[in-house]
Amino acid sequence: MSQPNPFLAPSTLPHGLPPFAEIVPAHFRPAFDAGFAEQLTEVAAITADPAAPTVENTLLPLERSGQLLERVANVFYNKSSADNDDFVSELEEEMAPRMAAHSDAIRLDPALYARVAAIHSSLHPGLDPETRYLVERYFAELTLAGAGLGETQKQTLRDYNRELSTLTTRFEKNLLADTNDLAVVIDDVAELDGLGSDDISAAASAAAERGLDGKYLITLVLPTGHPYLSQLTSRDVRQRIMEASRSRGIRGGDNDTRALVLEITRIRAQRAALLGFDSHAAYVTADSTAQTPARVSEMLGRLAPPAARNARAEQAELETVAGHEIESWDWAFYSEKVRAAKYDVDTASMRPYFEAERVLRDGIFFAAEKLYGVTFTERADLVGYRPEVRVFEVHGDDGEAIGLYLLDLYTRDSKRGGAWMNSLISQSRLLGHPTVVVNNLNVPKPADGTPTLLTYDLVNTFFHEFGHALHGLFARVTYPMFSGTNVYRDFVEFPSQVNEMWMLWPEILANFAVHYETGERMPQELVEKLQASSAFNEGFATSEYLAAALLDQAWHAFSPDVIVTDVAAFERDALAAAGLDNPAVPTRYSTTYFAHTFSGGYAAAYYSYIWSEVLDADTVDWFTENGGLTRENGDRFRDRLLGVGGSKDPLEAYREFRGRDAVIEPLLKRRGLN
Repeated sequence: MSQPNPFLAPSTLPHGLPPFAEIVPAHFRPAFDAGFAEQLTEVAAITADPAAPTVENTLLPLERSGQLLERVANVFYNKSSADNDDFVSELEEEMAPRMAAHSDAIRLDPALYARVAAIHSSLHPGLDPETRYLVERYFAELTLAGAGLGETQKQTLRDYNRELSTLTTRFEKNLLADTNDLAVVIDDVAELDGLGSDDISAAASAAAERGLDGKYLITLVLPTGHPYLSQLTSRDVRQRIMEASRSRGIRGGDNDTRALVLEITRIRAQRAALLGFDSHAAYVTADSTAQTPARVSEMLGRLAPPAARNARAEQAELETVAGHEIESWDWAFYSEKVRAAKYDVDTASMRPYFEAERVLRDGIFFAAEKLYGVTFTERADLVGYRPEVRVFEVHGDDGEAIGLYLLDLYTRDSKRGGAWMNSLISQSRLLGHPTVVVNNLNVPKPADGTPTLLTYDLVNTFFHEFGHALHGLFARVTYPMFSGTNVYRDFVEFPSQVNEMWMLWPEILANFAVHYETGERMPQELVEKLQASSAFNEGFATSEYLAAALLDQAWHAFSPDVIVTDVAAFERDALAAAGLDNPAVPTRYSTTYFAHTFSGGYAAAYYSYIWSEVLDADTVDWFTENGGLTRENGDRFRDRLLGVGGSKDPLEAYREFRGRDAVIEPLLKRRGLN
């Protein structure tokens, strides 16, 4: 290369922001190669040490290892999800088995495991709590990874891990391609009746980007439902969008995902058995707050029957208004009509009050400042990974530089669906690392000069994902293993769900919900009506979520001797067994486009959202009982939960915050299930 590889040394930019302006595609592969080699050399030095194993000569150098690989991997995998192209897609497929093999080379190293086991068996009483927990977590994670297996079994495990890394990467690639292919083309703007001018502008821009001048393109979102279904008056167009959404992965050809699903679940079951577990679900929950699939099933089974009953009652009400049988593409449209009739609330009419920039600065940032004393200053001099990515520097009220927050708001064909948070750099005292986090959303981008107006649901999603960002920014730990959101999967959604509460908090809402044309604030009576209708349509919302969570569990509940050959039949039977097979209430994610479970790290763990919501609803009650939006409350939540990252057992941290374990009653009340 004609220029130095920017990954080979830490960035000198503020807070270690990756030097995106210098990074070109040719840098990735050699940086990966060097990163793999460097970390293996570092681990070999640890295992070759003749001294008796200690935290200082084993775990600390292990925590320091792999920094080059982390630099390149964090940037690359952020790019693969947010700004994919053919080169990145091909390299991701190449790197998936190599990353799996590299991880196994470390986690399955018998000499390293022996050293960790020796430290664990003779824990020094003088260790500080975080270091003691580090020892416990390393021993638990290496054991669960298979470090105690014999060499023949380890080779089989390596083969499984390599195959799974390739298959899940291919699933994500196929899903992105099929999602793009299935975008709905509209010829006549009259068919978009019900949409606002900004949405129509966004659809026209999306079509123009694909060379479809004069037409309109409705791109699909990751869940089954689409935000436009609540607004479009054309039943035919609504049906086309729903059928396109549900067709992902089942049309045959190169982008079909059904064979991948069958192979992924088969190998996961085989791997779990090799590791001594009855199922992949048992393997996953063993290292979680839930601990067993039985506890997950007990909770989901408790919620499903009342949710299904509530959904059927809601459906009957919708059919009375519609005058015909409600199909899946009708639900959102008529539920808004019923909401308006019962509560005088029209969420579509709220969009002029949800201009994106005001939501960000006067809502999301304002709430964080009130609660935690932090401020956000845009740094136009710092470059993101795309021109539209914005960079903000975060400071505490004492002037302390906390880190950088990057925002990538708009949808594009190169970005996968959904919304998420990534860490580009994770804080660690041991390494002296700062914090750089990214929020990605998929907001349709209107034409230049047209305001970006968010839906009610998108505002809620924005607050949610920013909760993940705060978790990443606020964690202050010694060891990289515990940085940011590195917590149990079924706990990680808790802080982000809590942050959703501030969207409708009166002081926050009054500050950002301002009509973009008139400057008038959202009427207080509308806010009160919205709050009064908070449990409206929860039968549908809970049912579609539980259907996906139970489907995820079903795919990962069987042993290797169970052979599944028909994806559609398996899904149909699983939903019927749960009593959630109502055609008008489709699962939030059907199997063939269930990215969370087949490519996104939530395999057998999609239950985590409602599991964490028990803590969330209980926490909202605590804030309400203790004065709400105050620095004292925010500092307590930050110090005892967000700030500890993964450095202690999360349920122990919750007890220290709340004074007791969480109870389920606030969740049941919130979702109308009590």
